[in-house]
Amino acid sequence: MAKSSSATATASATKKRRSRDETLTLDEVKTLGCELLSSRAHLNHAPALLKLLSPSAPLDLALEALVSLQSFFVPLIPSIPSSSAAATAGDAGSDPELVFVAWLRQRFDELVAALIELSVSPHSDDAIRDVALDALMDFVKLGKDGKFQSAIYHKFLQAVVHSADSVDPLLELLGSKYFKYTDVCYFTYTSVDKIANSMSSKATDSGKDAVQNGSDGSENKCAIFIHNIYNLLAHVPVMDYQKESTFEMWSAVGLSSKGEKDSSKDSSTTYIKKKLKLKLTKAWLSFLKLPLPLDVYKEVLASIHQNVIPSISNPAILCDFLTRSYDIGGVISVMALSGLFILMTQHGLEYPKFYEKLYALLTPAVFMAKHRSVFLQLLDTCLKSSYLPAYLAAAFAKRLSRLALSVPPAGALIIIALIHNLLRRHPSINFLVHWEVDENDANATVEASRPKKIGADPFNNDEADPAKSGAMRSSLWEIDTLRHHYSPAVSRFVASLEEDLTVRAKTTEMKITDFSSGSYATVFRDEVRRRIKQVPLAFYRTTPTSLFQGSDFPGWTFGYQSNSTVDTIVEGNETIETVGASDSTPSKRLRVEA
Repeated sequence: MAKSSSATATASATKKRRSRDETLTLDEVKTLGCELLSSRAHLNHAPALLKLLSPSAPLDLALEALVSLQSFFVPLIPSIPSSSAAATAGDAGSDPELVFVAWLRQRFDELVAALIELSVSPHSDDAIRDVALDALMDFVKLGKDGKFQSAIYHKFLQAVVHSADSVDPLLELLGSKYFKYTDVCYFTYTSVDKIANSMSSKATDSGKDAVQNGSDGSENKCAIFIHNIYNLLAHVPVMDYQKESTFEMWSAVGLSSKGEKDSSKDSSTTYIKKKLKLKLTKAWLSFLKLPLPLDVYKEVLASIHQNVIPSISNPAILCDFLTRSYDIGGVISVMALSGLFILMTQHGLEYPKFYEKLYALLTPAVFMAKHRSVFLQLLDTCLKSSYLPAYLAAAFAKRLSRLALSVPPAGALIIIALIHNLLRRHPSINFLVHWEVDENDANATVEASRPKKIGADPFNNDEADPAKSGAMRSSLWEIDTLRHHYSPAVSRFVASLEEDLTVRAKTTEMKITDFSSGSYATVFRDEVRRRIKQVPLAFYRTTPTSLFQGSDFPGWTFGYQSNSTVDTIVEGNETIETVGASDSTPSKRLRVEA
């Protein structure tokens, strides 16, 4: 027995020396794992296995060490104390069991940190990242009394947000595996709220320091972190709160903060929806308070009307953010219109001078913007109301017709469709197409007989206020110029405005969706697909009798030459040869120098 124990001690000492000096083999790592799981006497194998949990470690060794450590800690999680309790137990130092649990807590924290690094690091292999994330989420799930370990999950998300490298692969993995669970989404929103509030306070402090000491690159880091927060929120699936659905939980307790199963009240669908909406609202509001980079700002505005407004508890809270965005102008205002329109039509938001802002957005750049399709559809919807004043409808029609002179052919098609709908909805502005003077109206007769400057248009395109633009005293002469547009599609389509649009029974509104996504490519494709009834011919319908017309060359005649006679006439010093012919042959005088 003495020889056997000495041999075991020698082998153990050899393994320790090898682990310090050189990399362990796979068999040795398996042996360390088996011994760790077999007895407390081999607890010191845990630090050796923890050293192998690194993105730079060999993949097979890291996987084996991770599986062994996970198998070791999973049964012990309910007995592992909190960090504060473990620190108190370690300071006591009298009871060996307290010292053991304090040591166990330290090793468990090291394991969690290693798993987070393996999950977040861009240098980790996909296989080890997948296994590390699963182990980490198991620890989150197997808390005391089945409680969701929000502290571990918060550390994980904090590392994700503060990663300087791309975390898209990890977020894709997290979204496909765990964001289908309601409690995971709930605690994701909770952590995002805390992280965003912390970043907002730090950004304020760093801004003050930057003014005093100069910028040190903290703004670039902050922009990266904001990108990560937005990507994290974007990967959380949008839930349809209108439908009755069952909520699947990752932990046994669910959303309850108590260490017991949800009561009948807490487990009800209505209660879960209410809590989830509240956390989602707080998370998004905290995120929108951050100094968003321009690209993130645009992405938020492009999706906020679909992913955020229907899901938050009180959509009217977003009115300040959307109105500030709408007041910026340019592309930002165009993209903010969707969310603002929903708040105005569905949630009772009153926005003064809305149409003045909308009028100012009509520039040539809009017809080439990326999100022009949604904007033009909303523009048509906003101008649909029959309560729209005539001067406002006339100003929009005139502004659009002026834009038709400078936009691409696809934009001209959209403008014709918009003006067609405006004239049909508001018969009071049809005089813009054909101005008729009533002989009984003295003021109109005087105005019509007054001499006007040729080419003058009373419409002021630079006026920001539609009421002062002078559109009611102008006409849609720009539409008439489109009859001669270089694009056949535009010149044909403008004929739709020649109908009597005041008779609503004989006309129909045009669908802007059919034109809003147009471009040079779509115009060309539609033109190529057209079936042409009559094509240009490359030959004459009647056989020509001469190459040139006689009127082109006075004194010359051209025709088919059959018989000819040559007469020589001497005039002075010149000899003139006359080519004589019959009635059907041309006569040509050749002048020859004598």
